[in-house]
Amino acid sequence: MKTLFATVLSAGLLAAAAGPQSFTGVITDTMCGANHKPMNVTPDSKCVLECVKHGSKYALLVGNNVYVLSDQQTPEKFAAQKVKVTGALNAKTKILRVDKIEPFSGNLPATPLP
Repeated sequence: MKTLFATVLSAGLLAAAAGPQSFTGVITDTMCGANHKPMNVTPDSKCVLECVKHGSKYALLVGNNVYVLSDQQTPEKFAAQKVKVTGALNAKTKILRVDKIEPFSGNLPATPLP
């Protein structure tokens, strides 16, 4: 029992010590993700805004992963743009707690397609 408690406590402390992380990707919406073509709304930024207006959530597309953003106001000005988001990811819910969003001008990391 002591070992289990120590293991759980250690894991919790390591997670807390890790602090915020940086994620680079593209601001999108949960309905379209990486592919805005089926909606037939151009440019992509307009598609993101329209989808959110109709109930979709702002998200960050990182490679093939789409993470819902906890902040649903700030991403509006970055729709379909490359950004760096600083925050913490809940891997279970795929919700990214946003501490800060800023433009990103570099190349996004390549992610192999499945």
